[in-house]
Amino acid sequence: MFKKIIGIGVSAMLALSLAACGSEADENSSAADQVNKTIIGIDPGSGIMGLTDQAMKDYDLNDWTLVSASSAAMTATLKKSYDRKKPIIVTGWTPHWMFSRYKLKYLDDPKKSYGEAEQIHTITRTGFSKEQPNAVKLLSQFKWTEDDMGEVMIAVEEGTKPAKAAEDYVKKHKDQIAEWTKGVDKVKGDKINLAYVAWDSEIASTNVVGKVLKDLGYDVELTQVEAGPMWTAIATGSADASLSAWLPNTHKAYAAKYKGKYDDVGVSITGVKMGLVVPQYMKNVNSLEDLKK
Repeated sequence: MFKKIIGIGVSAMLALSLAACGSEADENSSAADQVNKTIIGIDPGSGIMGLTDQAMKDYDLNDWTLVSASSAAMTATLKKSYDRKKPIIVTGWTPHWMFSRYKLKYLDDPKKSYGEAEQIHTITRTGFSKEQPNAVKLLSQFKWTEDDMGEVMIAVEEGTKPAKAAEDYVKKHKDQIAEWTKGVDKVKGDKINLAYVAWDSEIASTNVVGKVLKDLGYDVELTQVEAGPMWTAIATGSADASLSAWLPNTHKAYAAKYKGKYDDVGVSITGVKMGLVVPQYMKNVNSLEDLKK
């Protein structure tokens, strides 16, 4: 069975990744040899790690190691390897700023372990629509594109605080904000708690929507949690809404577990994807099937 390394720090993760790789991508060696049968992942509770566990079973990667840490540690490791043109395999998803910053490619997934393209849904606790229909109207009308989201993600990655990046986006895109807030009334201090997963994409969407809600007069609290606790918070009513539900595949287990305990109020973005990702300079690695060689 494949090995898991859980909770590794950024420095240790970097050292492990770089030690696993040669001086540069060797097109004559197998993918397994190039990366020492190591995949760099993110937090263990995330949907993509569960799907990667399944993919490793589906493709008989029994002696591979899946390293688990944070999204920030994964991208730091990717940058270090990419800058040195070293081979590396990471768990990846789009939208994500790393696809704008680096030349990357998804490995083909003929067995569909990661499923088809997904959508990011907005979910609320049951009863919230009746209590705050005004807020839910905004949440249901919130829709944007990968390019829109990428604008905020890149700003944050380059050092802008998420709240400031969101403020800048809202100021710049007044027509779009007008569409989101069409028919939505201003309020005086109504409270709303948005729970979100600490992925770059969800940091972007939650801060932008949080800013729009604040401008409408809401008292907004943003609560950062992992995927499991996020769904639990919505199901138990300790959070009001989340813009972080990746469906139908990534959060399939959570959606099934809490069926009837949350409301799906809309899709904010379509065509999102996840899987295993490598730099384009790894020429002879194009499919998960290649990892068995």
